[in-house]
Amino acid sequence: MTESEKISFSSIDQDQWLADLMDEYGDRLTKLAFSYLRDWGKAQEVVQDVFLTCYQQYDTYEEIQSYKAWMYRITINRCKDVLRSAWARRVVVNNSLFQFLRSKEPSPENASLQKDADILLAEKVMELPVKYREIIHLHYYEELSIQEISLLLKTNGNTVKTRLKRGRSLLGETMERGEWNEG
Repeated sequence: MTESEKISFSSIDQDQWLADLMDEYGDRLTKLAFSYLRDWGKAQEVVQDVFLTCYQQYDTYEEIQSYKAWMYRITINRCKDVLRSAWARRVVVNNSLFQFLRSKEPSPENASLQKDADILLAEKVMELPVKYREIIHLHYYEELSIQEISLLLKTNGNTVKTRLKRGRSLLGETMERGEWNEG
């Protein structure tokens, strides 16, 4: 945790602390949960559960080295719990990933083309096996380094690099088949 992070949370009450965490990390955690669950409602439920856990762990907030890593780890674990649950075995979800993400649009034509490409890319990322999808998401969408991902997932850095390379390779095969320019 950075010094400014420690200072900003050091002299506030529990409710304000939680409100600050929700403001800072709420959207990012929801997007992360969605990348695992492919269901917006379940992703929001997971994030609510994560913030409840944070609220219950208020007494230990000074021991936390990095709020971001701590909260991402809780979110990923909760998502994996949901995926192991009966709900995940019953539900087949065909939602597209990150439909809510939009780039800055220079013109309506370029914006439309970019949006189509983003949607297609998100769909192809969502089709990847979880072990590649989570690495791609954390590296490209959350902009975490290989080392940060390694610590977060408690996985060897070389394993993270290999999964990132294989995930990109699988996406590249999709591009080579011409599925990017179907229109």
